[in-house]
Amino acid sequence: MPSVTFLPSGVTVEAEVNESILDAARKAGLAVEIPCGGKGICKKCIVQVLSGGVIREDNPLLEKDMLDEGYALACKTLLSDPTQVRVRLLSNVENEKGVFSEQSEDIMLVDPALLPSKDDLQPLVGLIEITPVQPVAGDGRSDYDRFVIALRGALDSALDSGSSLDVDLPLALLRDLPEVIREDEALRVAYHIVGSLVRVVDVLPAKSASDEASAPARLGIALDIGTTTVALQLVDLTSGRIVASKTDYNGQIACGLDVISRINYAQKPDRLEELRSKVVKTINHLLQELLEEVGGQAARIYDMTVAANTTMVHLLLGVPPEYIRLDPYVPTVYEVPLYTAADLGIDICPAAPILIVPSVGSYLGGDIISGLLCTDLSKNTDDIYLFLDIGTNGELVLGNGDFLMGCACSAGPAFEGGGINQGMRASLGAIERVSVDPETGEATYSVIGGQTPKGICGSGMISLVANLLRSGWIDFAGQLERERPCKAIEINGRSATYVIEPAENMRVAVSENDIQNIIRAKAAIFSAMYLLLQNVGLGFEDLSGMMIAGGFGRYLDSDDAMAIGLLPKLIHDKVHFIGNTSVSGAHMALISARHRQLLFEVAHRMTYLDLSTELGYMDQYSAALFLPHTDASLFETIR
Repeated sequence: MPSVTFLPSGVTVEAEVNESILDAARKAGLAVEIPCGGKGICKKCIVQVLSGGVIREDNPLLEKDMLDEGYALACKTLLSDPTQVRVRLLSNVENEKGVFSEQSEDIMLVDPALLPSKDDLQPLVGLIEITPVQPVAGDGRSDYDRFVIALRGALDSALDSGSSLDVDLPLALLRDLPEVIREDEALRVAYHIVGSLVRVVDVLPAKSASDEASAPARLGIALDIGTTTVALQLVDLTSGRIVASKTDYNGQIACGLDVISRINYAQKPDRLEELRSKVVKTINHLLQELLEEVGGQAARIYDMTVAANTTMVHLLLGVPPEYIRLDPYVPTVYEVPLYTAADLGIDICPAAPILIVPSVGSYLGGDIISGLLCTDLSKNTDDIYLFLDIGTNGELVLGNGDFLMGCACSAGPAFEGGGINQGMRASLGAIERVSVDPETGEATYSVIGGQTPKGICGSGMISLVANLLRSGWIDFAGQLERERPCKAIEINGRSATYVIEPAENMRVAVSENDIQNIIRAKAAIFSAMYLLLQNVGLGFEDLSGMMIAGGFGRYLDSDDAMAIGLLPKLIHDKVHFIGNTSVSGAHMALISARHRQLLFEVAHRMTYLDLSTELGYMDQYSAALFLPHTDASLFETIR
């Protein structure tokens, strides 16, 4: 077995013959960045082989001089002999998590009529006080018998149905029951009912309630697992109030930036478990931070609602996601049974039920169904709306009170800074707006946080492309101007680069390939919108409004989006940005039985349009691969 030593950490591990450097690095506990999921196309996992024997696949990303210096892609390089490797470790996302949390606190613009009222407050987990008969000689009943009788009696008084319910008491709680039932005459029982079964979540002496008077008796979690970020809200289940919230990067991003990359990465059982472990670790880390912040107890978190796309749900459960991307595109599960926190490895009350919002298609998941609770599409209305969640994947829903049709498209990571040479997420140091002088072609820009620029985010790219187009410095195909002299445009053979900031110590430049990535992303989104409307015989002029959700939507300038062909000018006054609706919908479902029921009603009446089988999609996509579009009448007039 070849050993491999990783520098600069100095960690040495034993590897199998023909094991990749990437897998050996994982074994060593090193997080090597692989946004493409290990397909060898992103060049982010580049390492330098200092000594030893490896087998490298030919790859056009690595030039001859790089190969001569020992550079290789960790995902495509196999070990054959003892080897010493220098790796470029993944940036520590914990350094930025506070920044990202600050940048991603979305302002929700939800109609108050859609939110749960005080009368709606009905969490999945209830809390009831019971008084079991104390043990006496000759009674003949066990502690469990007396507990069940008392619980049924209390529920019968409260619900008129307790006597007909079966009781499910987890083994861990049964083990504690002898002590708990003798500690206090009254007990406080957390429970939830499924059909004719009452499942006990927790049993505590009632006197412990007075000891915890300063803290909420019942806590819950609303969770949004995004491809890029994880957002979590800690909720007082009695009042419905959000106690605190946190956002962090999804730990899975080290294994791929988009769902297809992660599906590819998860083909081996150990890698699937790695992805599951990474997202659970992210969730538990956020939980720990929140509880430290508010002084709560994990054992008193009795409920959790999870909104996520179909792939993220499979990875959270550790279920192989491969069939999501294979014809006929059928996932393992749409409606996930109620599992417990212990089943999923989440650090809250072990018996707490986890409600996962149902998906409706391979690429139309519970995050969208959850988000619809925040829109007019969740209520009976004659007005027709288009709901759009823009991110690595673009998910769309069209409809009103009579029908709902949804679809999804792969926009790629460009809108979130991925696939762009100096791209980054919308965090401190990202260029978010760019103006272009029509005469000189030179740029002025603004940076998030007012700092020295580190790169450019998705909204910055859209702003740049829109203003290059408006000022005539790129053509309708996205090619930079080559005839007029411009200090900001560098020509290198057949390719050209636009320099936003020329200073050597903070240079930021965008290539024509970067511009093409933005064009392809906007073409995917617009084509999906167009085809969705076409399938029901409608046009953009028939829409009463368009609601744009997701973190990216917060930074998007609608005029710039219309200039490049992402949004049509016909809906200029109808566009509303509504923030992270996924986590807000999860919060509604967490505290309200009516909204939980509405989730499933919305999912069941949704028609899923699979764009991969729509013959016209590629035609529409090809037509949108221009700025703004081949049909210029739909968009802002560009000189």
